[in-house]
Amino acid sequence: MEKHEIRRKIKALRTMLSEAEKIAAADQVFSRLEQTAAFLMADRILMYHSLPDELSTHAFLRKWGNKKHFFLPRVNGVNLDILPYNESRLELGSFHIEEPTGEDFADPEEIELIVVPAVAYDNTGNRLGRGKGFYDRLLSTTKATKIGVGYDFQLVESIPAEEHDIPVDIVITQTSMIVVK
Repeated sequence: MEKHEIRRKIKALRTMLSEAEKIAAADQVFSRLEQTAAFLMADRILMYHSLPDELSTHAFLRKWGNKKHFFLPRVNGVNLDILPYNESRLELGSFHIEEPTGEDFADPEEIELIVVPAVAYDNTGNRLGRGKGFYDRLLSTTKATKIGVGYDFQLVESIPAEEHDIPVDIVITQTSMIVVK
């Protein structure tokens, strides 16, 4: 399947989820994430602030916000800046995503774990994003463990990967955890 076909199929499946299904899925996925050595050992974690059609990170950020140092990305041209997460310092930014405000940027090399959003993943860690390449550019600058999270239906058989695409190390869905590296 080509990238645009995968995006279309996943988008359709996401729209069919009820709020209860979305909440239950996020609870299951993030419960699995909490049990990984990568999460338990990491202190400086880059998350994403979820859009309505993504696996919600909001409850997870609130739950762990006082125990771990979370960071969120902010779009800066074609790149992502990394800033500390503070729920009271978010404002609507690029692509209608709530982004952190301020100028206290973090160095990607200081991040120990990155929880990566995507439209889809495959069993080899390839990820399909929204097509702008923001995360691929960021992921190429860090040695942090990269964990992709999503709904079960976001795990597909194969994603066509290009040279610039950066795979994740682990993929977690409601019912599976695939360790690639």
